[in-house]
Amino acid sequence: MHDPGAAEVLSTLVEAGFEAYLVGGCVRDAVLGRPIKDIDIATSALPEQVIQLFQRTVPTGLQHGTVTVLIAQETYEVTTFRKEAAYEGFRRPASVAFISDLTEDLQRRDFTMNAMAMDWAGVLQDPFGGQADLAAGILRCVGTPEERFGEDALRMLRCIRFTSSYGLEIEEGTWQALLAKAPLLRHIAMERVRSELQRMVEGPAPARAVRLMLASGLLAYLKKQLPLPFEAWLAWDDALDVVSALESQHDRWAMLLMLLEVPADVVREALQELTFSRADAAAVAGVLALRDAVAAQIEGEDPAPLERVWKLGAVRRGEAAARAFLRLLRELPQVDGKRGGLARFLTAIAPELLRRGEAWLKEVPCFSLKELAISGQDVAAALEKQPGPWMGVLLQDLLERAALGEIPNEREALIYAAQAAK
Repeated sequence: MHDPGAAEVLSTLVEAGFEAYLVGGCVRDAVLGRPIKDIDIATSALPEQVIQLFQRTVPTGLQHGTVTVLIAQETYEVTTFRKEAAYEGFRRPASVAFISDLTEDLQRRDFTMNAMAMDWAGVLQDPFGGQADLAAGILRCVGTPEERFGEDALRMLRCIRFTSSYGLEIEEGTWQALLAKAPLLRHIAMERVRSELQRMVEGPAPARAVRLMLASGLLAYLKKQLPLPFEAWLAWDDALDVVSALESQHDRWAMLLMLLEVPADVVREALQELTFSRADAAAVAGVLALRDAVAAQIEGEDPAPLERVWKLGAVRRGEAAARAFLRLLRELPQVDGKRGGLARFLTAIAPELLRRGEAWLKEVPCFSLKELAISGQDVAAALEKQPGPWMGVLLQDLLERAALGEIPNEREALIYAAQAAK
């Protein structure tokens, strides 16, 4: 591991007479030969001693023994060896006590692969067999798994994330403890759950994460129940494997949620409960809303031509949503033997969309009001009316007609159409 800033922090602490080690994920990834991300350091020095030793520090968590040291443009979290009292709310320790023993500090951590330490010379401290577990492809809790999950219920989601991301198998005792402690997940804030789920989905093996989530039953114990039939994934098991082929996290979420075969408004509600940002929720739900609009072709008594529905859907939901939807269709597997609305869609409509959808999008001259050749001021002046709610309705109608080629996206033609609509 070659990081000059970390070397400076470690050497400064050691030369001052303290113990200091790299700990946690950076050691795990170094052992695996993976790229190092965040660097954490544990030391026998007390927080105030760390502050005295370095010119630039930030007291980010003094009550928990953490000081952020700034070296050049990099930051390094330096935390005093500690042990933790009883946990509150199945998430955080009620208090911590600073100690001088590295092994005692490491034994409070979640999994053996995260309970290793390394000095700058590369000498590994591994009192709980993390290196051996990694070599064997096993994820194991430190100590008693029931206690680790009972202390912090979020560790159960981390267990599944690490297992899928690192290609590991969950040690039997750890798995059984996870199953037994699953109801404790109700105590974990939804934003924490969302963060772990996002990491699973954007990771290298989202399908494995989904299968483990289903096998564990954890999704039944969220703090807020989501209006989603997760068991529907079982009918599309082969489709789960194509999720990793999608580069965008939005595409991955859209694919997973499309496989559940629920309306876009239900998806949006679920994403809001999971505390997704408004932009992220809109990007995912927009793809599903486009699917709903196009899928109505199957159910309607007098369906409109697919080209018209597709172009209008792209205008109403956005060009990005339309192109994302085409990406999903290209990755979906064959539907032989499958039943349901999605299977009917893939059989009846998807082939035509895959053949002509991209060309149809290229024919659309404008997808948004910003691309329309007139503004609201132009319309208000031409109609000699004060701006009001009517303006948005009229502009949207003009946009859709221009997108369909019914009128040219030209100022004079649009003004004429607006006056005719008056």
